[in-house]
Amino acid sequence: MSKYLLGYDIGSSSVKASLVNADTGKCVSSAFFPKTEAAILAVQPGWAEQDPQNWWENLKLATQYVMTQSGAKPEEVAAIGISYQMHGLVCVDKDQNVLRPAIIWCDSRAVPYGQKAFETIGEEQCLSHLLNSPGNFTASKLAWVKENEPEIYAKIDKIMLPGDYIAMKLSGTICTTVSGLSEGMFWDFRKNEVASFLMDYYGFDSSLIPEIKPTFSEQGRVNAWAAQELGLKEGTPITYRGGDQPNNALSLNVFNPGEIASTAGTSGVVYGVNGSVNYDPKSRVNTFAHVNHTAEQTRLGVLLCINGTGILNSWVKRTVAPEGISYADMNDLAAQVGIGSGGVSILPFGNGAERMLENREIGCSINGLNFNVHGKQHIIRAAQEGIVFSFKYGIDIMEGMGIPVKKIHAGHANMFLSPIFRDTLAGVTGAVIELYDTDGSVGSAKGAGIGAGIYKDNNEAFATLDKLAVIEPDLKNRDAYAEAYARWKSLLERM
Repeated sequence: MSKYLLGYDIGSSSVKASLVNADTGKCVSSAFFPKTEAAILAVQPGWAEQDPQNWWENLKLATQYVMTQSGAKPEEVAAIGISYQMHGLVCVDKDQNVLRPAIIWCDSRAVPYGQKAFETIGEEQCLSHLLNSPGNFTASKLAWVKENEPEIYAKIDKIMLPGDYIAMKLSGTICTTVSGLSEGMFWDFRKNEVASFLMDYYGFDSSLIPEIKPTFSEQGRVNAWAAQELGLKEGTPITYRGGDQPNNALSLNVFNPGEIASTAGTSGVVYGVNGSVNYDPKSRVNTFAHVNHTAEQTRLGVLLCINGTGILNSWVKRTVAPEGISYADMNDLAAQVGIGSGGVSILPFGNGAERMLENREIGCSINGLNFNVHGKQHIIRAAQEGIVFSFKYGIDIMEGMGIPVKKIHAGHANMFLSPIFRDTLAGVTGAVIELYDTDGSVGSAKGAGIGAGIYKDNNEAFATLDKLAVIEPDLKNRDAYAEAYARWKSLLERM
């Protein structure tokens, strides 16, 4: 009998399911729903909510598709893993009924609550214990509910992250993880327990926090109702859950200090693993418990998020590049220009305030243009270099926290499809870049395999991970990359 692992990725735009053959490590079927981007409810500017029931309905459709399309039998699914959009808030009553729509990651209503907590409790206390400002994270979202919807708050039995909610729907069991609590600002890294000082400040009762389970462990079993709904076998164990960024790192087999996972879609992420409890005193990056963090083994995920990455490249395609050009053709045009883009530098920060820049909103700017020298090709290349240099600027912050960046793991997608982007990133950081074929739902399936003991460790789980390319730093052009970056950084610091 074949043995399969079922992985879910609960995103804000869709829910994806992947079925992985546990023996070969290969994905045999995957599906996502809805086929058009899921709705986000914005009752007021800056708000963003979703109905958790919609996640469940889309998960049901994706599950039924992969089971039917693969021909797998319900009894052949050995374990289930869950990846999910981070920082959300789901509130349920004692009967596990959802009390209000989920307040999701991109909802900004809680910003003033987190800022006031940061100032009142004290920056040093928050950063040294939470490793972050309370910010706009789950705890601050709950504080908003407590103050603005007291009748709902009074009915809350348990609070959950989106992945906790899906596990509850599957099993009827409510539990969470240290990694999940840390992303909500509920975890005290100094005391290795729920952050009682923040709970007390906000007036939260400790009973709101679910039971804590290890990330890789049995976290409930599919109950009879969910088995009927999904076409799965009752009793199938749920053995892994992780937020989308830690899970992306897991998907790329990034587990140990100094290992880096990166994505570069509309926005960009650099996620590095730190082996010691540390924080950025300016709170320009976020730090959470990584999927393999324990009291005995410190493994922290340091998350750098840059809003202005692929969105700049797509803007250049729409407004600067020749009409109808493809991204591949844009790369060919940019390749006509040497490293440094003939002296043109672009700051890519035109997609809102950047945490890396201490929440300043400086906008995008183009510097060094000479109308007699420069053309479309210079701007196209300078845009890609500017995106890379923003990554380098953030990586310098991470290295200052004790994370040596020697190797970057990334999926073969988005900006990493561009040779100029890849070569510039390797050249300016000195890191080797490895590109892989994987995604979050496949990663969560492999995580379930680790949690169920089917794989003895991450190296066995990801032994079959497809490495598509390795990009080594171009040492002969090291000075040219360094000079272009220095010019870019000087421009940023003047801004």
